[in-house]
Amino acid sequence: MYDLIIVGGGPAGVSAGIYSARKKIKSAIITESFGGQSIVSTEIQNWIGIPAISGFDLAKQMESHLKIFSNDIDIIDGDIVTSVNKNDDGTFNVKTREGKDLQTKFILLACGSRRRRLGIPGEDAFDGKGVVFCSTCDAPIFKDKVVAVVGGGNAGLESVHDLFPYASKIYLIVRSDVLKGDQVTQEKVKANPKVEIIYNAEPQEILGDKFVNTLKYKDKISGEIKDLAVEGVFVEIGSMPNSEIVKGLVNINERGEVTVNHQTQETSNQGIWAVGDVSDVLYKQNNISAGDGTKAVLNINEHLRKH
Repeated sequence: MYDLIIVGGGPAGVSAGIYSARKKIKSAIITESFGGQSIVSTEIQNWIGIPAISGFDLAKQMESHLKIFSNDIDIIDGDIVTSVNKNDDGTFNVKTREGKDLQTKFILLACGSRRRRLGIPGEDAFDGKGVVFCSTCDAPIFKDKVVAVVGGGNAGLESVHDLFPYASKIYLIVRSDVLKGDQVTQEKVKANPKVEIIYNAEPQEILGDKFVNTLKYKDKISGEIKDLAVEGVFVEIGSMPNSEIVKGLVNINERGEVTVNHQTQETSNQGIWAVGDVSDVLYKQNNISAGDGTKAVLNINEHLRKH
């Protein structure tokens, strides 16, 4: 019987794991990999204390830091939690993809989110054939090619930035009439002559032969359907919380986020806490996720001491 099982290995989960180990809480952390979504970022410039670091290197640093405490916390990596059930005595049963069946008094959800898809014809058919979801991974493939990036938030802007050294032309497809990402990144994108921003554009269909050659979009002002000749479509429209494993156990809002008490990170179900992108935190940032993971474990530790 564990005191605490932490689900997820991003900044929130690793922070929680380190604090749990330091508090000598009998705990385990279960994650498929470390780093969370930021692992695909070429350069992170706002991780406090480090002016610039790649997402991959940050993930390795977090993993190494956690493993310093491997005598005080069970680290189960390469695995995913598939179900969480509450027992009659108030404890929890946690099952994983690799067949583990674990018991715990408390659970901390730090399972993050996943990339959102457009849901239009051609997206699935050309996935890996011109439709991509990771600019860091795939930007070099599109050297001297014309591409479209869908998304006017930070994810879209960063994808455009990743493509600067490679693509010959970059169309930025924005559903609204404004960009929503960081001002500094906006300015870099707008200043680059390779970039053409198309506002009020709603993607309709992705076409091609063996590979992508056309993105159809609707001009939301005129209603006209237009064709854009491109050789790649980068989908960067945000993410979906990985909250399915606790559906029916905790309150989940219309966006799929687990709602929490932001003073303690407690959910509606006594014994379950949630932190990071899986929760309804207003700002999805690594630094905030790490802080929320710390906050949750300190609150969990208080509960353990009381009981």
